[in-house]
Amino acid sequence: MRTIFTPLFAAALGLAVLSAPSTANNTPPRHFNFANGQAVPTLAPMLKKVLPSVVNISTQGSVNVKQNPLRNAPFSQQFTPQRPQRRQTQGLGSGVIVDAKKGYIITNNHVIVNADTILVTLKNKQQFKAKLIGTDPETDIAVLQIKTDQLTEITLGNSDQIQVGDFAVAIGNPFGLSQTVTSGMISALGRTNLGIEGYENFIQTDASINPGNSGGALIDLRGHLIGINSAILAPSGGNVGIGFAIPINMAKKVMDQLIEHGGIKRGLLGVQIQDLSPDLADAMDLKGIQGALVARVTPNSAADKAGIKAGDVITAINDKETIGSSALRNNIGLKRAGEKVKIDFIRNKKTMSVTTHVGNTSTEKSAASTDMPLLQGTQLKELSANQPFQGATQGLLITAITANSAAAQVGLREGDIILAVNKRKVKTLTDLNKAAQLSRNQLLIHLQRGQNFLYLVIK
Repeated sequence: MRTIFTPLFAAALGLAVLSAPSTANNTPPRHFNFANGQAVPTLAPMLKKVLPSVVNISTQGSVNVKQNPLRNAPFSQQFTPQRPQRRQTQGLGSGVIVDAKKGYIITNNHVIVNADTILVTLKNKQQFKAKLIGTDPETDIAVLQIKTDQLTEITLGNSDQIQVGDFAVAIGNPFGLSQTVTSGMISALGRTNLGIEGYENFIQTDASINPGNSGGALIDLRGHLIGINSAILAPSGGNVGIGFAIPINMAKKVMDQLIEHGGIKRGLLGVQIQDLSPDLADAMDLKGIQGALVARVTPNSAADKAGIKAGDVITAINDKETIGSSALRNNIGLKRAGEKVKIDFIRNKKTMSVTTHVGNTSTEKSAASTDMPLLQGTQLKELSANQPFQGATQGLLITAITANSAAAQVGLREGDIILAVNKRKVKTLTDLNKAAQLSRNQLLIHLQRGQNFLYLVIK
């Protein structure tokens, strides 16, 4: 059997669970059920309050079906029946009501990706058509909204306070079953480099998580939301006791931006970084130091203006310890563009500190999602002489692309450089929009991939 990562959704992932802090001032309330005259501990009173805030999500949509290139040949068409170019899809997942007055629901992006219709079913079986407020594929977070005045919201916890060994409870709709509760503990914190999402800082739990739990609630013993379930490590797609949840503090930062802007305005520091390995630390006479080693600083970036140089080791952001490149990337990437940050770093064995505003330089062009239907789910970055890629200084670099999107299904990949659209060169997003207007039903794309050049068509 192979070990695989399964996203929580129709073939989705389940809920990961977190627990309340174990400090004396935060001891969770104890509830007892009296059976045969004896007091038996129970979570039933807490769950009675929390369960109405967890919802079932079902989706209907369609995706492009990859076509055999020989199928369009006249000779082949005589023997091979034509198939529809789009396939209908259905999915099941979970979500959590975080604002009862405004009807906001948080879930996973992979639960609603490619959905044309999103239905939310409450615990009382009432069903509502949901509006998609915004999505962030990089963190796998999406926000929905429904209109009703009969909602129960969950209380948000603080995922920075949880500890390995804390008890946790997961709530969701595995395999399309109505609300199911499982319990366990926090197995590990800060899981990164799993290759599941762009920004990873997962809570690991052994609470049972199964397909359909995606987007469900991970709560502590007080009933406070501490995580959103996202993926499992499983040899056959089922629960084996290793599940992953997105910390609620991380999810809330994304949710707030999606509600305010409909998208994410990520902070940019302008550095290429790597982990400070033991060998590197030894060679740099920095034994025992943890941090992110700066390999390159982008000219005119926030880091460049703040005086950061290649060879510096960034150890903290806003006094929060940075133990590696993933931690630094998460910290900066979840900040809003223009936000002020304090950076602690080591240079020549001396501790230094600078303050700058992330992503606020005019020369540093950030990745932006296009709203064109044919390129939906694709993030693009304008190249320049100061920020080339693979030798190209003009064009649009694909920095991220949603799996199963129309662009991905025709073969576009992260790292491709779009040089021209509909036979017009594109240097900026404005150029792209103008070129796309030449043909609203398809895009003829000329792109560079490494040292190769090719054409693709999106219909």
